[in-house]
Amino acid sequence: KKLMENERVFRSPIAEPMAEEKLSSKLLKLVTKLSKADQKRIDEAKEAITKSKRVKELLRGVKEVVKAVRKGKKGLILITGDISPIDVIAHLPILCENKEVPYIYIPSRDMLGKACLTNRPTSCVLLAPEESSSYFSKYRKLVKKVQKANPYLQS
Repeated sequence: KKLMENERVFRSPIAEPMAEEKLSSKLLKLVTKLSKADQKRIDEAKEAITKSKRVKELLRGVKEVVKAVRKGKKGLILITGDISPIDVIAHLPILCENKEVPYIYIPSRDMLGKACLTNRPTSCVLLAPEESSSYFSKYRKLVKKVQKANPYLQS
C-alpha cells in the first residue's frame, strides 16, 4: 500500500538514502516474491524429507543479516527508516559499506514485514537470489537503481 501523504511516519535521522516511493514499492514486491519462493522450497523439502542444505534467498532480521554480511554473503539490504532506537541498526550501513554490499532505506517496518509474509514488523532484510532464480534479472536491475541512488556506494 502507498503511504498516505498526511500519515506521519517516524523517520530515523540516519535513514539516508531513503528509497523513493516507486523504487520502494518495486523492492517490496521483489521481497514478497522471494518470500513466496522460499516458502515453496520449505514445503517441498518437508515433502521430500531430506536434510539437504537449503539456500535462503531472503534473510530477515538484524541478527541474520549481520551474520550473513560478516560471512561474506553478497546481496541487497533493505533497512527500514522508522526504527527506534536507532542503535539497533546503526552499525549496519557501515558494515555494508565496508563489505561493499548495496543498501537502501525504506519507509516502514510494517510494510517490510507484510512484504516478507509475516505478521511482525521487520527491521531489515537481505535479498540474495541465486543466478538460476527466475527473479535474478529483476534483482540486478533493482541493485543498479539502488547503487545509483546511494551516494555512499559510489567508488
